[in-house]
Order: sequence, then C-alpha cells, then structure tokens
Amino acid sequence: MLQKINRFLEKVMPLLTPFSVILGVLLAVWLKPYAYLVPWIFGFMTFSGSLGSNFTDLKKVILKPWPLITCLVILHIVMPLIAWGYGTITFSGDLYTMTGLILGMVIPTGIISFMWVSIYYGNVALTLSLILIDTIISPFIVPLTLNLLIGAKVHMDTWAIMNGLIWMIVFPSLLGMCLNQLTKGRIKNQLGSKLSPFSKLGLVAVMSINSSVVAPFLHHVTGKLVLICASVLVIACLGYAIGWLVSIWFKWDREILVALTFNSGMRNISSGTVLAISYFPAPVAIPVLTATLFQQILASLYGQLLHRYYKKKQQIEPSLVPSNS
Repeated sequence: MLQKINRFLEKVMPLLTPFSVILGVLLAVWLKPYAYLVPWIFGFMTFSGSLGSNFTDLKKVILKPWPLITCLVILHIVMPLIAWGYGTITFSGDLYTMTGLILGMVIPTGIISFMWVSIYYGNVALTLSLILIDTIISPFIVPLTLNLLIGAKVHMDTWAIMNGLIWMIVFPSLLGMCLNQLTKGRIKNQLGSKLSPFSKLGLVAVMSINSSVVAPFLHHVTGKLVLICASVLVIACLGYAIGWLVSIWFKWDREILVALTFNSGMRNISSGTVLAISYFPAPVAIPVLTATLFQQILASLYGQLLHRYYKKKQQIEPSLVPSNS
C-alpha cells in the first residue's frame, strides 16, 4: 500500500509543490503556529532520502571526479553569479529580492533530483554522491557565497545558518548513509521504501507551513510579484540548460548528461525557504518560495526533452538508449 501511495505521489509531484504553496497561503492562520516543526520535518526528509547512499558509490565517483566537480561549479559559482547579475540589473536597490534570488541558487542540489535521474536512466551513483558532498559542504558554501555577493548589505547570522544546515541536512544525511553502509543496503528496502511516501508528505507540510509565514506578501498579485516569478523561472530554466549543454560539450554519456541536467537545475528549495524564513526578513523568502511553483514542472519538462533527444539519437545510434526507454 505504501509503495502504491509513493508511486502516486511521484506521478503528481509536478503539481504537489505548487499545491502546497497555495494550501499554505489559504490556511496561513492555522499553519503559521507550526513553523517551529519545519526543521524537524526537513531533517526527517533528508534522513529518508539518504538511506540509498553508501560510501562505496561515493568512492567510485571520486575516482572519476570531473562530472562531480563540474556540477558543483555550476551549482555554487555559475548559477549564483547569474542570479546576482540578473538581480542587480532587474531589482537594483531591492536587496531583499536580490538576496532571495541568490539564496535560491546557492542552496544545495535537491534530494528529489534522485527520483528524476532514476526515471530517465541517469547516473544514480553520481547523483547520490553529489547530493551527499553538496550537503556536507553547504554549511560553509552558502554563508560564504552570500557574504561575497551581498556582504554586509543584508544582516545575516552566519553561524546560525551553518548550524541550521548541519542539523537539517548534514547530520541526517550522514546518519542515513552510515545505516545503509552498516546494513549493506538492506535498510533501503526495509525502511527507506516505507518512509518514502511520508517524506513526500513531509515536503507538502514544509512548503505549506513556509508559505503560511510569507502569505501576507503573496495575497495580492502585484507587478513586482509577477516580475519575481518570471525572473525565478528564467534563472531556473538556465540551470537545467547549462547542465545539459556542458555535458554535451564534454561529450559525456547519457547517464552523466541526465544526472547533470537535473542536478544543475534542481535545488533543495525546502531548505532554502527554511533558511530564508529563519534567518532573513520575510521578503527574502518570496523568490525562494516561488521557485517551488516551477521546479518540479521544469523537471518534468526537461525529462520529456531528454527522452525525445535520446529517442531521436536512437535512430542513428541505437546503442545510446536502453531498450526499455
């Protein structure tokens, strides 16, 4: 039954996160008091998603590190700079919106990218290793990048941000990975599959509660809000496209191309909204939160584009595509 529920939730994932935002805005009065639960729910989600990781896969990826390094460069140098440049031009003088755009691009890659990479026959080991490494370095990379790009213009508690990332992401990830290693992968089937649907429901809870906190800024659709949404959409599209194009440039195989496309485009938006709401003024959370409206839909769109791209190549080079794709 839990597996059926999980498969259903995976199918409706492109609609699930936008629905969560709408739910949070409509039920803001009732959901906002539960904001203190968000870090705990998120820690559970991270733990559940990490039960499929192990040190053996990590070792294999590290021995051939260039795809991993390339994706980290895209995630934490290229995309934050694009967000900073775009924000400087489009929202000059609006430090909170600029900070939100940068924060949305500097947070680690999303755990849910594993699902999309699996669906489209991508490199799962690379994805899991990237998620783990990006998670471990995020407490240092996120505050450092924000300090470099916005500096003292917006007050932030760097140590509090690092501490939040450690307890929400790093510790649960390492715990899940160690359990997977100790049980030789058995825990993934014994516990991971059972927790997976609850993890996705946890995503609904996190996004709904976070939306309730910034609901006053979302009740009225203004020209600025529309511009923020359009900006987030453009930047998010670029993330997926850059991962794809860089993989073609390096002539990497299908598995790596699929992994880089999704991991370069997807972000751990839930953690981003938690950080924005916990450590910044509420307007900073708006660009991060609007990303939830597009991320899963874009993932689905790029997945279809990848499928068509390799289906077309199959006519020339059949060996490039698995027979059941």
